[in-house]
Amino acid sequence: MMQLYRVLPMVLSVGLFGCGNSATQENANATGTPAAETKDSFVSKLPDTAPTLKVATTGTMPPFSFQDDYGNMQGIDIDSIRAIGEEQGFKVEFYKETWQNMFDTVASGGRDLAISGISYKDDRAEKYGLSTPYFFNPSSIMYAKSNMTINGIESLQGMNVAAMEGSKQEDQLKAMGTYNQMTTKTTAFLLYEDLVQGKVDAILHDLPILQYTAKNHPEYDVTIVPYEGEDNPSAQQVILMAKGNNTLINQVNEGIAKLEAKGTFKEIEARWLGGDTSTEKSAADTTTTQLN
Repeated sequence: MMQLYRVLPMVLSVGLFGCGNSATQENANATGTPAAETKDSFVSKLPDTAPTLKVATTGTMPPFSFQDDYGNMQGIDIDSIRAIGEEQGFKVEFYKETWQNMFDTVASGGRDLAISGISYKDDRAEKYGLSTPYFFNPSSIMYAKSNMTINGIESLQGMNVAAMEGSKQEDQLKAMGTYNQMTTKTTAFLLYEDLVQGKVDAILHDLPILQYTAKNHPEYDVTIVPYEGEDNPSAQQVILMAKGNNTLINQVNEGIAKLEAKGTFKEIEARWLGGDTSTEKSAADTTTTQLN
């Protein structure tokens, strides 16, 4: 399994997200047509007779799923499902969906699977077929004010906070219940925008998303605080399929196991996030890292 950070008390001082090209990412292929594959460097080694699975993904969640200048899907999850398909004998065709539509189209059979930074949740396991974990993806807090210190989710009492609609972080905030006000947004970009504009004190999202966007858009100084350990089931990332589609679930799980043994997921992680993916940190470590 890929490791981003094993420890809960890790803090990263980084820069925040600028405007970017989110409007293009939000509107392209909104009708459910396949995402463009023009000038895409990926070429499947499978024969033309190999089956093609329809994959739902948001295309708006770097580094997991986003689009290049030609509209091609790219990112950790795009590389991961392609690698699983190559290993297991199926090709993939990407369909850009909103976050909620991903779940709905898989449940209705319109798409074979969904992959886009999807974390394990008990209610998801009841409604859908979930793969075994393939990525450690802890919840994290981002804040920008220099006159405050946030050490974990319990530090958000009395603050104005925001999370993505339908995310595990929204559930975690509701369970805590002692914040001043919570708002939800439909994309990660809108969360960052609210933080930049001072509309909220802190935003909650997945660590790789906050880390990646902050690293690539250093306009504002922010702090990112992960607050989930690897032993937390919700910190594990999964692939979503229809409940009862055991043939596909087993096929995907088999591919995940093979790629983990080969170290493929660690190679994909290093490609998008850099760093030494083999480094393990003890639970007692506290690290401050400046991303350049």
